[in-house]
Amino acid sequence: MAYGFYFNMKRCTGCRACQVACQDRNDLPVGLAARKVTSYVSGTYPNAMPYHFSAGCNHCENPACVEACPTGACQKAEDGTVFRDADVCIGCGSCATACPYGHPMVDEEAKVAVRCDSCKAFRDNGQNPVCVDACQYRALEFGDLDELRTKHADAGELANEIPCLPSADETGPSLLINAKEAALNADFAEWIM
Repeated sequence: MAYGFYFNMKRCTGCRACQVACQDRNDLPVGLAARKVTSYVSGTYPNAMPYHFSAGCNHCENPACVEACPTGACQKAEDGTVFRDADVCIGCGSCATACPYGHPMVDEEAKVAVRCDSCKAFRDNGQNPVCVDACQYRALEFGDLDELRTKHADAGELANEIPCLPSADETGPSLLINAKEAALNADFAEWIM
């Protein structure tokens, strides 16, 4: 059994409630986030189409961050989620450099890596990750990937088909995406809002 996220891009408005909830839950300073929403636009005027991508750790099948960590602070749990052992992390940034998705970040002041652990403490108590519950549009879900695949037959493992994302071939992200058509267009740019 492997756990991961389902993201319905068609429902995401880019409000960043998931990002703020994650930042608050982890007591992170401004500028650091274990989940980040990035906005994009594809096409050109008058046919430009915006879309948003909410990204946290993809809890990859072959996590580059785990391989790169010199102290063993980045680890993969039996349920497939990736986490950081704060007692072992030295904040060197090897995990952040290795991740093709750019998800771990380094808190330079605290000398520790900041990363999504899919709110393990909450999940251990039968709760969802905070990003999932914060989304009023229900664009995020977390759970057993096989169950999510069954529940969301509309979603595909499109990480290789969405041009704003790096290739999924090397890490195998545990992420299902119901993508907007605009996100499949190779003519895109980050949209600074």
